[in-house]
Amino acid sequence: MRRLGLRTVALGYLLVLLLAPVGVIFWRTFEHGVGPVWSAITAPDAMHAFWLSLTLVAVAVPLNTLFGIAAAIAIVRHRFPGRWLLSGLIDVPFAISPVVIGLALVLVYGHGGWLGDWLAGHGIRIIFSTPGMVLATAFVSLPFVARETVPVLRELGTDPEQAAATLGASPAQTFWRITLPAIRWAVIYGVVLTTARALGEFGAVSVVSGKVAGQTETLPLFVQDQFENYNTAGAYAAALVLATLAILTLVAMNLLARLRRGRSATDATPTRATSTRAVTA
Repeated sequence: MRRLGLRTVALGYLLVLLLAPVGVIFWRTFEHGVGPVWSAITAPDAMHAFWLSLTLVAVAVPLNTLFGIAAAIAIVRHRFPGRWLLSGLIDVPFAISPVVIGLALVLVYGHGGWLGDWLAGHGIRIIFSTPGMVLATAFVSLPFVARETVPVLRELGTDPEQAAATLGASPAQTFWRITLPAIRWAVIYGVVLTTARALGEFGAVSVVSGKVAGQTETLPLFVQDQFENYNTAGAYAAALVLATLAILTLVAMNLLARLRRGRSATDATPTRATSTRAVTA
């Protein structure tokens, strides 16, 4: 009876906070048929917002993936002054409001900022343009790859890498043939989370973008703009696209988790023998 009550509370909580709002979005979007939805999402401003959002993801996610892997290896595998500081700084985007992040970027790279005037004098514009939006997106989605990779590296230990080194492998060979295959699922999972965060970012991007329709509007900003201008069809259609992307991300996360559990049940931790095959292959 207690289990049933807990399940009812959990499902009811999810229904109120998640399922009902998303369901209303789908219902209101197709309330007047498919035609208005298609017209809304294929409008020039909507298409530009969609492709701009994908562009930000295409730049920010690879950058954060490379940084996350490098930071995780530095934190787990190396001892150096300030290691604790690096580990703490990675979590800063979790603790600071995205609006504050956007404001900080303006104070550094905007007009009158620490670097803004110098950059403007050299013809480089950061704030109210795509580079500033990339910086904001990368900032808010920074921690995920690193935080997914660090515990896996700690669990893996150093024995496989040390075995590869004793067999004459270079650091690069050890990374590509031993370390990266061992952490690949954590990296992939972190990439999925980073992508989801980058797609849905609103606050920081709103501050640094200027929100110019057809130029610096991402899909979340486009939803707000259409809703404030009483174009509910456009707002609901764009929100539907975002909700669909979120659902696909959720499905991908669950599939990856199941695949990871299945592989972990069959793959043993690399031993000296497997390290020998990997290095000498």
